[in-house]
Amino acid sequence: MERTAVPVANVSLVERRSIDAIPDAERHGHLFSQFTLWLGANLQVTAVVVGALAVVLGGDVLWSLVGLFVGQICGGAVMALHGAQGPQLGLPQMISCRVQFGVYGAIVPLLLVCVMYVGFSAGGTVLAAQAVAELLHVSHAAAIVIFSLFVTLLAGLGYRTIHAMGRLSSIVGTLAFLYLFASLLNGHAFAALLANRHFTLASFLLAISLSASWQIAYGPYVADYSRYLPKTTSPAKTFLAVFCGTVIGAQVSMTFGVLAAALAGDRFSGHEVAFIVQLGATGAIAAVLYFTVALGKLTVTTLNAYGSVMSVAAILTGFGGRCEISPRTRLIFVLLSVAASSGIALAGQHDFLKAFSAFLLFLLVFFTPWSAINLVDYYWITRARYDVPALFEPDGRYGRWNVTGLAVYVAGVLVQMPFVATGFYTGPWVDALGGVDVSWIVGIVVPGLLYYAVLRRPHRRG
Repeated sequence: MERTAVPVANVSLVERRSIDAIPDAERHGHLFSQFTLWLGANLQVTAVVVGALAVVLGGDVLWSLVGLFVGQICGGAVMALHGAQGPQLGLPQMISCRVQFGVYGAIVPLLLVCVMYVGFSAGGTVLAAQAVAELLHVSHAAAIVIFSLFVTLLAGLGYRTIHAMGRLSSIVGTLAFLYLFASLLNGHAFAALLANRHFTLASFLLAISLSASWQIAYGPYVADYSRYLPKTTSPAKTFLAVFCGTVIGAQVSMTFGVLAAALAGDRFSGHEVAFIVQLGATGAIAAVLYFTVALGKLTVTTLNAYGSVMSVAAILTGFGGRCEISPRTRLIFVLLSVAASSGIALAGQHDFLKAFSAFLLFLLVFFTPWSAINLVDYYWITRARYDVPALFEPDGRYGRWNVTGLAVYVAGVLVQMPFVATGFYTGPWVDALGGVDVSWIVGIVVPGLLYYAVLRRPHRRG
């Protein structure tokens, strides 16, 4: 990856900026950090579980791996297109949707983003706590508190520390997965696993949907972690760095999940953390694997906490027309966000958390149309010509409510409903598709085309 860096006026470990635009004098970093951040964020146990689902729900090894990879490409492309906006705008991801929905209208997807990422943080905290409890020999509740304290510290320090965590996680995760693959396949021929083929369209589409949805879920905050790069950074190279990191990391983790589910069956499903650590037997290696599980979840949970804080700040400042919050206020938001996710984790370690996870997956229905509208507007309508100061003015160029954008967004949500298949809600057309959820495809294509058709007129702003 190409290294792109400039001298930086502020080298403080604690981030001073929040949702305000990053001045040129404070731009810093290099593209390789985008690669390592998203590689490290995806080399983790939840991605392993998602990959395993492709087999647990009826797929074979070969076509599950192919389907997951196709989904990574599709979803990763959407996610990386959002990431490439960061250096050009110097803003957190969700601020830019004020162009499409208005300063007040943008609060609609922002509220949903807050709910989803606090919920994802809660789920990640429960998994991480299993590893922390074994590693430190403490109760599960104490492990949740300890893990949450580390999340608070890292999210409070901000951008630089988060990227440092990404570099560490990418190194540790790569070494750990090399060991895990060697241990898992010891005595098993990989070619024999691939030879067991029974292609069904439903299972193949399921694998694609699993990984594509995984990637699309990163969309609402991916630019938060590229916005400090110099404005001269190539959008194409930013796209490539983010895309390669997230696709490689997720595919490695999900491939391990597929193989583990195929070889271990019931010994893996529902006992993921224990199974992974048992591959290291006991003693020091087991401790290292517990640490690796906790570290991987720490990285992505910190991303969730930091992203949710940016969204909360965007909501509150939208009403007041402000373009920034103080470091102290940001820290308060971090504390509130982590406290909320920790409280959910403590209260819902068992059945409630499973039901809540189904609800969070249902919320993805509300982000695919947002993603489509944002990308079409940025790349094909305004062509990245955003009036950044006007993003913070309710009575300015973009207005308080953009009725057209909101109408397309609502249409994009509604058109997905017949195709949704989650534990929280299942649409009427799902059975005809073999039980596969293809709502994400509909949610990208339909509102994207509709938004372009409505707003492609020459007098469009920008």
